[in-house]
Amino acid sequence: MATMADVARSAGVSVATVSHVLNGTRPVLPHTRQAVLDAVEELGYTTNTLARSLVTSRTRSIGLAVSAISNPYFTEILQGVEASALEHGYSLLIADPHDDPEHERMVVQLLHERRVDGMIVAPSADPRGLLAYLGRHDVPAVFLDRLVDAPAANGGPRFDQVCADNAEPTSRLVAHLAGLGHRRIGLVAGRPGLSTTSERITGYRSGLAFAGLPYDERLLVHGDSESAGGEQATAALLSLGVPPTALVTGNNAMTIGALRALRARGLSVPGDIALCCFDDFAWADLFSPRLTTIAQPSKDIGARAVRVLLERLAKPDRPARTVRLPSAFVHRTSCGCPEEPPRSERPQQAQQPQQSVQSAQSVQSARAAESERGTVA
Repeated sequence: MATMADVARSAGVSVATVSHVLNGTRPVLPHTRQAVLDAVEELGYTTNTLARSLVTSRTRSIGLAVSAISNPYFTEILQGVEASALEHGYSLLIADPHDDPEHERMVVQLLHERRVDGMIVAPSADPRGLLAYLGRHDVPAVFLDRLVDAPAANGGPRFDQVCADNAEPTSRLVAHLAGLGHRRIGLVAGRPGLSTTSERITGYRSGLAFAGLPYDERLLVHGDSESAGGEQATAALLSLGVPPTALVTGNNAMTIGALRALRARGLSVPGDIALCCFDDFAWADLFSPRLTTIAQPSKDIGARAVRVLLERLAKPDRPARTVRLPSAFVHRTSCGCPEEPPRSERPQQAQQPQQSVQSAQSVQSARAAESERGTVA
């Protein structure tokens, strides 16, 4: 098996130069770097990761604890994490906590025992055990997608966190539906205790307020962030004496459940009920009708989490921070619109609620006129 000294002799450089090229610890002239890489390829040299970790106390590995198997949304995040980790020369160890607090603490411990340099975790609704373990062992960690209320002594966040915007995009979905004339808009919310759930509920209520609609607690039902829960929650909303005419679903899994519940009752989208969804996914554009959604920058969230973790490893004492990435409104037809409006006619994101109220008034006037003529909108 070739050694680093063999590579150095073949390339005509010092062992230190080979180390700098392979570990990226110091800039090396392009032609020298290429000579080293050519020697590595010719000799079939591979880095002895175990030996290096004994010297540096680093394994160049990252632990990732997300429910990637049970939640398709996290699959794209995983892709972003993996690509960024490999780009920076890190390997990835993955564990699925199944959104269960006890299992979460256990898998984090297992990852830690494998001496990962740091962790990226999508915390459960009850992360107390997780926080206690990370704090007790001083594990460098970044929380992904879901925020945790764990303030540091300076009042800022105790851990680095990376997530998407949640409240404003949900408010925009509600305002859009209100702008189409809907007065009873239901929300299939996620699992209680998750920051994503609470923030999307805040956005839902904000959207209602902007549209001048009252908040009715009967129109908000939790689907526990799962397909089966989304189906049950939608069924409960449809069973109300006066059911909603439009729905907002809090994630992609609950959207599937909601569609099942609507199909079971023979209801069509958007003919019988309009539907807008948080989370875009690969086949959202293949549904009939095509789903109007909020698209989170999933891969970017994963990649940013890796960069934030590496910055933490490089500067352990810097203050923790929360990074939020913008989500995008993806307009299709499940909301009841015939097609995406021309770009020049699209409302600006910050102005959407007020414009939607005006749009709602005009739609209501049009519907009133049609009703007088004996037609139904």
